[in-house]
Amino acid sequence: MARFDGKRGLVLGVANRRSIAWAIARRLAEGGAQLAFTYQGERIEAGVRELAGSVSSPLVVDCDVRSDEDVARVLGEVGEVFGGELDLLVHSVAFAAAEDLEGRFTDTPRERFWLALDVSAYSLVACARAAEPLLDAAGGGSILTMTYLGGERAVPHYNVMGVAKAALDASVRYLAWDLGPKNIRVNAISAGPVRTLAARSIAGFPTMEAIVEERSPLHRPIDAGDVGAAAEYLLSDDARNVTATTLYVDSGYHSMGM
Repeated sequence: MARFDGKRGLVLGVANRRSIAWAIARRLAEGGAQLAFTYQGERIEAGVRELAGSVSSPLVVDCDVRSDEDVARVLGEVGEVFGGELDLLVHSVAFAAAEDLEGRFTDTPRERFWLALDVSAYSLVACARAAEPLLDAAGGGSILTMTYLGGERAVPHYNVMGVAKAALDASVRYLAWDLGPKNIRVNAISAGPVRTLAARSIAGFPTMEAIVEERSPLHRPIDAGDVGAAAEYLLSDDARNVTATTLYVDSGYHSMGM
C-alpha cells in the first residue's frame, strides 16, 4: 500500500514546476494522495492547471489568501470535492515587495510591512481555521508550512520577510496547541536556499547559496526534491507524534555559528 493511499490534500503555493510546493505535491501524488491546488492570479493559472492535470487533480481554484471570504470559499469547494473531509494541507505561500528585499529593513513602509505579514504568516492561520472542520471530519490530519532561517537570525536583504517568517514560526506553535486535541498536527520545514521563482527577488541570492555550500557541515546545496522528501515524512502517519516542529533541510547550515 502506498504511503498516502486514500489521503486527500490541498496544496497552496505552486507557481511552476520548480516550486517547492510542486516538489511536495509530486511526492504526495506518487504516494497515492488525491490533491487539490490553488493558484494566485491569471499569470500562472495555465501552468498550475497543467501541473495539476499531470497528477489527475480534481480541483484547481484561484485563491487570494488575503481574503477570509476567498479562503472560506476555496475550502468549501475542497470539502465538496473530497466528501467533507481533508487529510493534508500544504501552505507554501509568501510575499514581500521586491523593493523591500533590496534596501534596509528600517525603511520598510507600514503598508508593505503588513502586506508581507498578512500574506506570509496570517494566511496560514486563515487556512488552518477554514480547514479545521474538514480535517476534524477526517479524524485528524497534517498541516505543513515553509519557513526560513531568516525568521530566527538576521539575513542581509531578507528584511521584512524575515519578520514575517518569525510570525509564521510562532503561528505554527500556537496552531499546533489549538488543533492538537483534534489530532491535527502543524509543522514547518526550514529550507536552505532553493532556486525558485520567489528566490529571484532576493538580492544576493547566489551569494546565499555559495555561503551555505561553503559553511554547512555537508558542504552541498539543496534542491526542491530534498524539501519534498522531508515533507513526505512530516505529512505521513510516520510522523504521527511530531507537531509544533521545524525540520531544517539546509545541509546543517542552521547549526553553525560562523
